[in-house]
Amino acid sequence: MRKRAFWLVLLCFGMMLYACKKENEVKDTVSEFLGFKKPGNFPEPEYKLDNNPVTEAGFLLGRSLFYEPRLSRNNTISCGSCHIQSSAFTQHGHDVSHGIDDRLGTRNSPPIMNLAWNKAFMWGGGVYDLDLQPIVPITTHEEMDESVENVMAKLRQVSKYPTMFKAAFGSEEITTARFMKALSQFMIMCISANSKYDKVMRNEDGVSFTADEQAGYELFKVKCAGCHSEPLFTDGSFRNNGLGPSPIDDQGLYTATLQATDRYKFKVPSLRNLTYTAPYMHDGRFLTLNGVFDHYIGEVQATPNLDPLLQKQDGTRGITISTDERAKLTAFLKTLDDEDFISRKDLAEQ
Repeated sequence: MRKRAFWLVLLCFGMMLYACKKENEVKDTVSEFLGFKKPGNFPEPEYKLDNNPVTEAGFLLGRSLFYEPRLSRNNTISCGSCHIQSSAFTQHGHDVSHGIDDRLGTRNSPPIMNLAWNKAFMWGGGVYDLDLQPIVPITTHEEMDESVENVMAKLRQVSKYPTMFKAAFGSEEITTARFMKALSQFMIMCISANSKYDKVMRNEDGVSFTADEQAGYELFKVKCAGCHSEPLFTDGSFRNNGLGPSPIDDQGLYTATLQATDRYKFKVPSLRNLTYTAPYMHDGRFLTLNGVFDHYIGEVQATPNLDPLLQKQDGTRGITISTDERAKLTAFLKTLDDEDFISRKDLAEQ
């Protein structure tokens, strides 16, 4: 009897220690919350923060919802399943996303990164408001295969959510609009702006490019910046970059606009954090950065609406890049990796 009592006391003590540890972890995360801060070398955001200011409670609710598997039909897939922090919020290693029941999607999972500066979302467009974007993965058959109405019903049955919604929005009412705004508050806090490139641009003490990185930067400005403009390293446009059609003949922006001139146009991705986000392109067809270089150097296909920047005056296509230039460009692109971003504890599942 005494032995049993001893083990019960020990178990209770262990549970108390664990609870205190978790409470302290939460307090540490909360105490460090500074709200949305525009990086010094970034432009003004596109997202209308006045309509949905980021608060501590809203961010914490959004984070919980981002990692909530009840957003999917069988409660197995969350946003964080296809957008993994250690891979800059992509699904590293998969050419296309893997959703509910291990169904294969049609496109590579794009990174959740610097979305406050985006005007349009999805590889093929069609969504122009971050507050509406989560509807697509939630309702898509290959992804979460659920209805927003069912998601709201499930969340109302989870004891923590009425309290969290009240803290964030003033009452326990769980609505679609509040749900979307909370997710946006988390996603716009996924800011990647602390790479070596950013530190050099901000003239931080002791940080400078190597000779190869500087040479790569100069090459980048001549050969790549027409589409991948600084400091976000995308201009947010949709372009046909001469990829051959995918097996499913994904026609990109055309599926949203039905304009013939938009066939095979896809959103220009950011070049930040390329080390973590392979494979590349909208369908993940290139496993390595060298594959991307090979495409632009000698594999650009002739299509009626090929982007003018990839059509040379002599009739050839692509970008002229020597072996030495490729190495220097690669050295520069690695300066866009942001190790702080992929390891921030406040963005991780709690």
